[in-house]
Amino acid sequence: MPGISETPSTSRQVSDMPSPRRLVSTSKVYEGRIWDVVSDSFQLSEDTDTLVRDYIDHPGAVAVLPMNVDGEILLLKQYRHPVGMDLWEIPAGLLDVEGEEFVAGAARELAEEADLVAATWNVLVDFFNSPGSSSEAVRIYLARGLSAVPEADLHVRTDEESEIEFHWIPLDDAVKAVLEGRLHNPSAVLGILAAAAAKADGFSSLRPADAPWPAHPSQR
Repeated sequence: MPGISETPSTSRQVSDMPSPRRLVSTSKVYEGRIWDVVSDSFQLSEDTDTLVRDYIDHPGAVAVLPMNVDGEILLLKQYRHPVGMDLWEIPAGLLDVEGEEFVAGAARELAEEADLVAATWNVLVDFFNSPGSSSEAVRIYLARGLSAVPEADLHVRTDEESEIEFHWIPLDDAVKAVLEGRLHNPSAVLGILAAAAAKADGFSSLRPADAPWPAHPSQR
C-alpha cells in the first residue's frame, strides 16, 4: 500500500521542529483584556506569494493533574461561557506573571483553584491548544504528594471560579469518561490520557518539572 513500508526499518524519531519563514509584516488588529489578535504577512519560501494569517497572540498556560496516594485525580467543574457548558477540568491558568517560572505558575494555579500544594512535580505533556488560530502553548504537570493550603493562605475565588466544585475520581474511571465523550476540556483530556500511559511504568519515564519547554513562545 502507498506510504506503508513493506520491510522493517529503523524507526524515525517523530518530533515537531521550528520552521522559520520570511515575515513580511506584522500588526496588532485587536487588543483584548487577556490576549491580542495579530495579523502576519509571510512567505513560505522566497518564490511563493505572500500569505496573511490572523491569530491570537497568547502568553501560554499551565495545567495540573493532581493525584492522591490512592491514585485518584482531582477534577474541577467550572462554567465556560464560549461553549455555554459546565466542564470538568483540571487546575489551569495563564502564564501572565512576568518572570515567573513555569512550574511556579502551575503551583500557584493548584493553590488558587484546588486549595492544594504538592511535594512532587513532573511534566506530563506539552501541546499547542489550537495551532491554526493561536500561539497558545500549554504544559500539563502531574502533581503528587498533596497537602492542603493553610486556611490563612486560601485564595478567594471570584466570578466563574466562585462556582468551582471538586470531585476525586479514579484514573481509570476518568479515562473511561474521556473515551465515552463525557469530558471535553483539552487539558483534562490530554492530562488524563497521558497519566494513564505513564502509569504503565510507575511514572518513571516522566520528565522532571524543570524540563526544557522550547515550544513556549518565550523560549523561541
